Amino acid sequence: MRFLSLPEELILLAVWKIGNDAYCIPIREKVSEISGRDWSLGAVYVPLSRLEKKGLVKSRLGSPTKMRGGRGKRYYALTKSGLKALAEMRELQESLWLGAPRIVIDETPS
Repeated sequence: MRFLSLPEELILLAVWKIGNDAYCIPIREKVSEISGRDWSLGAVYVPLSRLEKKGLVKSRLGSPTKMRGGRGKRYYALTKSGLKALAEMRELQESLWLGAPRIVIDETPS
């Protein structure tokens, strides 16, 4: 089993939810939506690079466009290993939560 950092896990989940045409902006938006926090592009690119080095995502360069100054977007997709890592992380978390007592937070002011 591969353990992932929380940013790696969230980004892997975002790429999976977006699909094979995931690129940095929608990944950043999805991770921000999931986590409830605003993420910088650097906070997305660094874990994406690590995930690619680990073989959990693959990338391809899209066609260059005039809007992007002649550069193409880099698209990301999960590999089979990435999907397996995501499934293993889910199973691990579910097994850890199984049978855990309900969390109750007292909302009365102190």
